[in-house]
Amino acid sequence: MTDNVQSIDRGYGYVASAQERNKVLRNTYWLLALSLVPTVLGAWLGVATGITRSLSGGLGLIVFLGGAFGFIYAIEKTKNSATGVPVLLGFTFFMGLMLSRMIAMVLGFKNGPDLIMTAFGGTAGVFFVMASLSSMIKRDLSGMGKWLFVGAMAIVVGGVINVFVGSTAGMMAISVAAIAVFSAYMLYDLKRIVDGGETNYISATLALYLDVINVFQALLALLGIFGGERD
Repeated sequence: MTDNVQSIDRGYGYVASAQERNKVLRNTYWLLALSLVPTVLGAWLGVATGITRSLSGGLGLIVFLGGAFGFIYAIEKTKNSATGVPVLLGFTFFMGLMLSRMIAMVLGFKNGPDLIMTAFGGTAGVFFVMASLSSMIKRDLSGMGKWLFVGAMAIVVGGVINVFVGSTAGMMAISVAAIAVFSAYMLYDLKRIVDGGETNYISATLALYLDVINVFQALLALLGIFGGERD
């Protein structure tokens, strides 16, 4: 059977042709790259205007969680229509805006721009490694999903607690855990596309974007803690 018509089912409950899988993967990569543009614009606007400076503690948490879950719900509702892409890009702009507070703090260091570029390069490196592994690994990784979800929820709960505690050690532990969990999530989500478990490129992009932004944020936090140089 030729490659463009053979089908597989790796435990995700859907059988997709190789041609369909390749199309979803290609569209996902293009949309993921495009989604970084609004993210950068949102971060730039936040830093330039200081609009998120007051969003600290509980208020910042409420705005972030309300906005993020609202956008995610809207994306899932519109993913099969022409509205899905603009809604996704609106979400990535919002995430850039929310990220601007951390970026502004890092830019307060003498070597702030270098730290941001290092975090970006590190995230790109993780993505490249996971993308390569997803095409080489033949075994079914669908069983990882429930464990990664538990890990992600533990990180969210720990992050919420640390918003009020304000512990540097807690931030370090959460950041290390986030890099590990969301790097593994990146592999899992990419493998789902490769194996035909995800056939909607908007949903696929949303999942990968969340993986990427969490790894970047965690790397940036660690670099700020360990590598930040004050004037």
